[in-house]
Amino acid sequence: MRTAVLTISTSVARGDAQDESGPLLAALAEEAGAEIVAIEVLPDDAPLIEDRIHHHAQEGCTFVFTTGGTGFTPDDVTPEATRAVIERPAPGFAETMRAKSLEFTPLGILTRGESGIVGRTLVVNFPGNPKAVRQLFPVVAPTLSHVAATLNRDAGGASPGH
Repeated sequence: MRTAVLTISTSVARGDAQDESGPLLAALAEEAGAEIVAIEVLPDDAPLIEDRIHHHAQEGCTFVFTTGGTGFTPDDVTPEATRAVIERPAPGFAETMRAKSLEFTPLGILTRGESGIVGRTLVVNFPGNPKAVRQLFPVVAPTLSHVAATLNRDAGGASPGH
């Protein structure tokens, strides 16, 4: 389950802030069985985000998890960049994370994260707050093995090589 983690934050990319969410998300994914093959920090730049998602999908990542850029500020463009590259929506991840976040804060409704499939890669947007990442990753974790298996099945339902 090759996985790339992208932190989307202009202030972190400039060195003005510390990246706490990306390493945390990578650690949680690793604990859930993922192999972390990349951790990157990107500014809030839609074409660059789109490019990096495509790159990791083409490199055979099963998952691309992003953190940050999902709020209401004008430079929060992660959901738009994700929507631009996904080929098939998988809204259950984002919807369930939003619902779960409401258990912790009424502001959870403000996250605009997306989730969907690019080729054989699932992309999921997480909020940029490390506390939110810690609270919401458990929503996704139990599905990872099944997602990986189904993304790699051939159209007839058989897994490759079977």
